[in-house]
Amino acid sequence: MKLLAFLLIVLPCIASAGAIRLKDLVDFDGVRGNDLVGYGLVVGLNGTGDGLRNSPFTEEILSNILERLGVNVNGEDFRPKNVAAVLVTATLPPFARVGGQIDVTVSAIGDSKGLLGGTLIMTPLNAADGQIYAVAQGTVLAGGTAVEGDAASVVSGVPTSGVIPSGARVEREIDFKLSDLTQLRLALREPDFTTAIRIEAAINTEFNRAVALMRDSGTVELSIDATRAISTAHAIGRIENILVEPESKARVVVDQRSGTIVMGRDVRISRVAVSQGNLTLTVEETPIAVQPNPFARGETVVVPRTVAGIEEEEGTGLAEIPEATTLSEVVAGLNALGVSPRDMIDILKTIKAAGALHAEFIVR
Repeated sequence: MKLLAFLLIVLPCIASAGAIRLKDLVDFDGVRGNDLVGYGLVVGLNGTGDGLRNSPFTEEILSNILERLGVNVNGEDFRPKNVAAVLVTATLPPFARVGGQIDVTVSAIGDSKGLLGGTLIMTPLNAADGQIYAVAQGTVLAGGTAVEGDAASVVSGVPTSGVIPSGARVEREIDFKLSDLTQLRLALREPDFTTAIRIEAAINTEFNRAVALMRDSGTVELSIDATRAISTAHAIGRIENILVEPESKARVVVDQRSGTIVMGRDVRISRVAVSQGNLTLTVEETPIAVQPNPFARGETVVVPRTVAGIEEEEGTGLAEIPEATTLSEVVAGLNALGVSPRDMIDILKTIKAAGALHAEFIVR
């Protein structure tokens, strides 16, 4: 309980204290990555490849690759165990140039048992427009291992997925010129009117004139001409390190699986009384077999015997949580109940339903 109180008090304060750089609060219009995907083969596996009978697509792409290399395999019956079909994914960074290298992730899609030690052969990577922007190839670094015997097997990590650092080379650039922009939009990652106004004021203060204008809670528009910067890139470089103190909504976030509770600093609870206890219902079946006397006529009969009970554990009684004005007072009031974190989740739900918890309640 002491640990819970520490986390409730310290973590939100750390997360919300002080000013944050503008680059950590907004995304700049056009400065974004692009997702790439490709379909290829990993070869050189130590007998852990796809079973071609269960993964016919592996045989099909292998045949196509061999034919492009001048090897005719039509009508041939080949069953290699060292080949696996994979999907290759990557993110093309903003302003990536031809010849640059990016990391790729390789994931098996058939019944391969592992990609450890395999080599991805030349795989084109396409974007959403269907164009090829990069080509991947290299040795796969798998993050897991698998050991199998006659009667048991052990798997550590995920051996059917791996990465290739700098495994793809950029072959095409995104057709976007930042220098052509005359207006630049700043998209807030956490839309909020107060934060947007503060960003507008901070930028205008930096340039000592009106260059930024808040359009809505999630957008601040910047006039490149008004900044009198040499280029759009120079304007972004000047404003991205401006410090702004963001405003956030009062939130209570609950993870029911781990019993974790995180509360923002602006959470408030009105005066409320809470009683908490546990009710246990038990039903026990102990049937008894009744037999006739020796050499007597009759049949064995099973007589049911049921023992049912209700046990109510001693609860916390009716405890009053006073109206709290700070996070520490909220935590102190909840800890006064002396309950476990999981019981506290139920209490917070009930307080929210009663209208006494003034915060957004998020359950994950």
